[in-house]
Amino acid sequence: MEFREKKSFFGRMSERISDVIMARGKVDEELMDQLEEVLITSDIGMETTMHIVEDLRKAVKNENIVSPDGVKKRLKIIMATIVDKGEASKLSEETPLVILVVGINGGGKTTTIGKLARREKAKGKTVLLAAADTFRAAASEQLEIWGQRNGVNVIKHQEGADPSAVIYDAIKSAKARDIDVLICDTAGRLQNKKNLMLELEKMNKVIDREYPEAAKETILVLDATTGKNAVSQAREFGEVTELTGIILTKLDGTAKGGIVITIADELNIPVKFIGIGEGIDDLKEFDAGDFVGGIFDE
Repeated sequence: MEFREKKSFFGRMSERISDVIMARGKVDEELMDQLEEVLITSDIGMETTMHIVEDLRKAVKNENIVSPDGVKKRLKIIMATIVDKGEASKLSEETPLVILVVGINGGGKTTTIGKLARREKAKGKTVLLAAADTFRAAASEQLEIWGQRNGVNVIKHQEGADPSAVIYDAIKSAKARDIDVLICDTAGRLQNKKNLMLELEKMNKVIDREYPEAAKETILVLDATTGKNAVSQAREFGEVTELTGIILTKLDGTAKGGIVITIADELNIPVKFIGIGEGIDDLKEFDAGDFVGGIFDE
């Protein structure tokens, strides 16, 4: 996964960090203030920015860092430590596996499910899709198109049906066919959090009761171009259900990349994949080292 080829990931974060550090020429409080401004305008939240700059200040003092290059190296280490969640950043390889995919409409949820199905199938796993977003018109039809593209079956009911009934039928089908990975689309109605919470609770109860042997992931899909709004969404979905990871879409567009650092720091939720294009294969595993290396052009 080459983050370095995708400069737009970071907007001008990379250049601006380098410009500030090199132009200042000396390590002082003014440099810290300028770096703070660069980070905040790169979609890194205020709380995370303060955390990064405070850690940098301590390192400068404790390690007697006096060169711009030393500041840059330490900043890279601080950011890498924040985004690196180790094994938690990997999608479970256990089978059978149920993946509940959540996220608001328009964030690329259904497309991401299609790409995820493609990835799992390419690894030699059998995949089944469940169209449990019965609220949005044409949601199941969209999922069916992705199912056809991937040669994967889709379990669906009519519009307005009970989503948990779809999950129930999908589990029965997955067991009968000895499916490795069941990926479930869900309705993204954050505006009615109580209903959404009850709906997801009910789905989880069905999975736990009917498929106790299955490993489970709950993945939130976020549109990276929405910047700080995406962080708010992650916080709200985290209040509704327990999230095991995040997939960030549209990191090939106008996204500034700082959102990855903010989510990892403030919410402690691992980013598992990133979407870097419209193509069916443009879903890449998140790599903390590559990501931070991309910011610093290394």
